[in-house]
Amino acid sequence: MDRKVELLTAFYRGLPKDRAKLETPRHGFDFLAGLLTEGTVLEYGELTLSGLLHKYKLAGIPPHRMEGFLADHVAKACNVCLYFDHRENDVFCFNLDNNHRENNRELIPEMEFAVRRLDGILRKAGCEPLIVASGRGYHVWGRLEGPVANARLYEFMLRAAVATVAALHARGNDHHRVKFNFYPDPRTRDVVSLRLFGSQHARNGVFSNILTPEGLLSEEASWDYFADYLANKTIPLARFEAAFAAFVQAT
Repeated sequence: MDRKVELLTAFYRGLPKDRAKLETPRHGFDFLAGLLTEGTVLEYGELTLSGLLHKYKLAGIPPHRMEGFLADHVAKACNVCLYFDHRENDVFCFNLDNNHRENNRELIPEMEFAVRRLDGILRKAGCEPLIVASGRGYHVWGRLEGPVANARLYEFMLRAAVATVAALHARGNDHHRVKFNFYPDPRTRDVVSLRLFGSQHARNGVFSNILTPEGLLSEEASWDYFADYLANKTIPLARFEAAFAAFVQAT
C-alpha cells in the first residue's frame, strides 16, 4: 500500500469506510458502471458548476475498493469525502468558512484571526489541532486515541468556537463573517461528509496545505507534518476530558 494511503487510512481509522462521496470531473455511463461493481451502490449523483465537478455518494464499498479510491485521492484523480460514525468518533473537525463568499480565492482578515485564535485555544487546552487549508477557510482537525460520543465532541467544539467568536467580537470584527460547521454534528451526520487531507480544492485547484504557527507548508512538507501529527500528536482521552472540563468551567 502506498505510504500516503497508509497515512490516510490510519488517521481516519474510525470513520466508516463502506460509504463515501467522491468528487471528480469524470462522468458518463461507462465510468459509473465501473464505480458500481462488487456490491457498491449509488445513493445520489450531482453535477456542480465547479469546473464540471461531479459528486457521487456511494455505499456498500468493499475495503479494497476504498483503498483504490484513496490511491486516486492521493493522485488527485478525485477527492474522497468520508462520513462520520453516527454514535461516536475518534476524530473531530471544525470547518471554518467565509460566510459571505466575497472571494473564492482570498482569505478574509477575520478568517486569519479566527483560525489562529482557535489554534491557540486548542493548544492551550492540550489538544493541538491539525489545520488544513480549504478554499476560503480551514479544516481544523483533532485526532483522539479513542472514540468519544458525538454529543460530547459537538459540545467541546461548540465551546471552543464560542470562545473564538467572542475574541472576534472583542476585537471589533463582525463575527458573522466567519461560519463554523462542526463534524460530527448529530443533526447532519448522515448527509454531510468532509474531504480528507491530501485533497485538491475543487474551485481553485489548490492542494490542502497544512497551516502551522510559522505559515503554510509546501505539499510534501504537509505530508511529512501529517505523518508526524499522526505519530506524535494524537490526543489522549484524559487530556481531552481535562480540556472539556476547562471549557465548561470557562463558558
